[in-house]
Amino acid sequence: MLESADIYAELSEVKDYLQRRAPRKVAFDFKQPESTHQVRINRHLFAWVVENLVRNSLDAMDGRGTISCEVYRQGAYVCIGLSDTGHGYSTKKRGWGLGLSLARRIIEEYHKGKIFVKGSRPNELTTFTIMLPAGPNGE
Repeated sequence: MLESADIYAELSEVKDYLQRRAPRKVAFDFKQPESTHQVRINRHLFAWVVENLVRNSLDAMDGRGTISCEVYRQGAYVCIGLSDTGHGYSTKKRGWGLGLSLARRIIEEYHKGKIFVKGSRPNELTTFTIMLPAGPNGE
């Protein structure tokens, strides 16, 4: 079930949860937007997607670096840019390899949004963008 939520508040909850479990040499830089952005999400599924992306970032950074997040409006969408300073997007030797494909299905099919790699420069910056339809009040 989709419900209206302040996207930054939802992102902050996931950040707080993962920051407590991350290595101390990993910094989290989640920039608070100037205004609130309402979106309709399934809180549990959305949190799982963000957690999956952040865990991938943690794996790519080998215990040190910065994970940053920026929320902004682009047309009819609220955009979330999640970046890390790790070695770049790659396939891992462990796990099932379903994380990103499931994240894509959750964002695109369930939330009617978009998710993609905006850019990747190995050992510098990798950015995933999630685009969600803006809330009913255009916020």
